[in-house]
Amino acid sequence: MKIDAIVLRQVRMPLVHFFETSFSRTYERDIILVEARANGVSGWGEITAGEHPFYNEEWTEAAWRIAKDYAGPRVVGRELATAADVYPLTAHIRGHNMARGGIEAAVWDLQARINGNPLWREIGGGARKKIPCGVSIGIQDSVPELLEKIDTELAAGYQRIKMKIKPGWDVEVIREVRQQFPDIRLMADANSAYTLADTERLRELDAFYLMMIEQPLAHDDIIDHAALQKKLDTAICLDEAIRSAHHAEQAIQVSACRIINIKLGRVGGFAEAKRVHDVCEDAGIPVWCGGMLESGVGRAHNIALSTLPNFTLPGDVSASKRYWKRDIVVPPVEVDCEGQIAVSDEVGFGYELDHDYIRSITVREEAAG
Repeated sequence: MKIDAIVLRQVRMPLVHFFETSFSRTYERDIILVEARANGVSGWGEITAGEHPFYNEEWTEAAWRIAKDYAGPRVVGRELATAADVYPLTAHIRGHNMARGGIEAAVWDLQARINGNPLWREIGGGARKKIPCGVSIGIQDSVPELLEKIDTELAAGYQRIKMKIKPGWDVEVIREVRQQFPDIRLMADANSAYTLADTERLRELDAFYLMMIEQPLAHDDIIDHAALQKKLDTAICLDEAIRSAHHAEQAIQVSACRIINIKLGRVGGFAEAKRVHDVCEDAGIPVWCGGMLESGVGRAHNIALSTLPNFTLPGDVSASKRYWKRDIVVPPVEVDCEGQIAVSDEVGFGYELDHDYIRSITVREEAAG
């Protein structure tokens, strides 16, 4: 397929409820949608960068420039044997995996539509027809509010609760959660809020039989995590630090973690995500799919990714209504009473786009190149 055009659209979507991590509180999302066109067909992807360079070095404004002026022009006009060709075409761009990955994801969706396949089949997935779902609950204004939110999500059927933590909102809060919910699958996500100097504090979390502690130390660190994992009974899960299959190999080699979170944008798209998946599967390291407050487009891509066989733990792929009063896909992504999402057999990423709504919330639109 020859890529005729790549069109970028920035949409602004208010969240149903603010979402707070150790580094910021978010009330609305500025999301970049990517449309890739070839043979009269369009495929869609999403650049998952946040509004500020706090999760990693990428943010909306920079991702727009990279996609428009650097990654996009290296793909437009090129004859591709497969969507996997996008990754090497943009690999000499240092970092900026989310900008590159959003374009690659759109081309995968395009390829699936041209071939008449659901996206999950096009990427080689299909190990499961329903995706087990967990939820990520941000830092709240009070512990009672957190407990109420957890109760609501459990009642909705979600199979795993992830709560954000930071110094001052960690041990005592988790203790209260465990007292009220002694048997739930619970994990803590630190988003790099701690250092090795906090080892004794983090060891206190061993008392609460958590599934994992996600990325407690620096966003780009592997070595200190290896030192910390030796001192914890609780499994460390790496997120921000794993940007490639090579990083996964290094982390596994030094025993820096026992679990890895794969985010499509963080590793640069499906091709590299599959390589990370395979490295982990060969090493016996389970993986799960993390979320970045995606719209329905990015959420649908995460569903497809989660059908690969080693995604054995509930991920952050939850229902549209948890985040958006109105999503940009029809029907919205829904979770059943058992905390699962049915995998669509429709062509492409499996949902229709609400083009009228997308137009109404678009704040800018440009072609790459």
